[in-house]
Amino acid sequence: MAKRSVEPLPWLLFSAGGVMAALFLPALVLFFGLAFPLGWLSPPEYDDLRALLAGPLSRVVLLVVFTLSLFHWAHRFRYTLYDGLRIQHLTGLIATLCYGGAVIGTVAAAYLLWLSP
Repeated sequence: MAKRSVEPLPWLLFSAGGVMAALFLPALVLFFGLAFPLGWLSPPEYDDLRALLAGPLSRVVLLVVFTLSLFHWAHRFRYTLYDGLRIQHLTGLIATLCYGGAVIGTVAAAYLLWLSP
């Protein structure tokens, strides 16, 4: 029996992260990066945002968006280094650093979302 590769898993995380990033991040940047600071829209009150984060479903959704976006970045950056800089001889190190950074970012996001009231 042939040994199976784990390569489809990073590609799955890459594509799911790309979809999440394309759907949610532009809206967040538009509202919190432009519309609210420039006064185009009135910003939500602190208590309203805090109440929104109080629900476990919103925390899980944010964690999924952050996690998949981080893995999307990791996979894209890994193959940018491989193809752009031609450093295929460091395959193991680059993969470990990229995906390890995504895992560390996911753990940090989960910890911060867990701490938020």
